[in-house]
Amino acid sequence: QVQLVESGGGLVQAGGSLRLSCAASGRTFSNYAMGWFRQAPGKERELVAAISSSGGITYYADSVKGRFTISRDNAKNTVYLQMNSLKPEDTAVYYCAARFAERLLYPLDRIAFTDWGQGTQVTVSS
Repeated sequence: QVQLVESGGGLVQAGGSLRLSCAASGRTFSNYAMGWFRQAPGKERELVAAISSSGGITYYADSVKGRFTISRDNAKNTVYLQMNSLKPEDTAVYYCAARFAERLLYPLDRIAFTDWGQGTQVTVSS
């Protein structure tokens, strides 16, 4: 029901920063909870950060807490992931995800996201 397109990935040195953007096409973007996932080669997909439809509630994986910030601009139909102090272990394909959620019935790390972007590669060199 919503189409997601990620951008902003690339190659960066350890300690550097990147900002990922996810542009959503849809009439009710403000009613979608949004999340950022990542998947490293040979590893399982993991939730990195998530944000409620209003932006009032956020979730961060322990591995990125204090370094990454998720935000959204509902007027621009866009969600962002600001990544600072990047480490080589952050290297992965990063995916934007969405789920229609007028109300949060589950914690952000437990909801099932239903719509996915194509992914953008983030590579952090040592």
